[in-house]
Amino acid sequence: MAHILVVDDDDIIAELASEILLSAGHACGWVSDAEEAMKLLQWRRPDLLLLDENLPGERGSGFLRRLRSSPQFYDLPVIMFTSIDGAEDEKRALFDGAQDYIRKPVHPKFLVWRVNHTLRSRAQRPKHRGLEEWAEFQLHNRKEEKPRQVFI
Repeated sequence: MAHILVVDDDDIIAELASEILLSAGHACGWVSDAEEAMKLLQWRRPDLLLLDENLPGERGSGFLRRLRSSPQFYDLPVIMFTSIDGAEDEKRALFDGAQDYIRKPVHPKFLVWRVNHTLRSRAQRPKHRGLEEWAEFQLHNRKEEKPRQVFI
């Protein structure tokens, strides 16, 4: 069971996606804008974020970039979940750090499959560490390399 947060300004879509994911065995909730999402993220880190692009206030892509530059959420799995269907928008979302891009409307089985696929692909990774903790771990656990000789 994964904890999933849906960020979508359309309450009907957000509730429907949450119900689909709940019936698939995940814990799920939703909020309607990036500000609410950030408040919730500070309180509890989910295993996955489903993020709409068209949010009131901050757009989904801006929120995604903010997450990727954050020491707390740089590695939070994000699936863009949006009705925008342009190939350039999808490439931009993946470039900005989204793990996947799902277009609405979506078939329930397809949504569950893509969410589970993203969760499985991230399952073998170590648990989240803050950037400072990760850097300290790397510093203390790196092996001393012998100097390399270069022949000219």
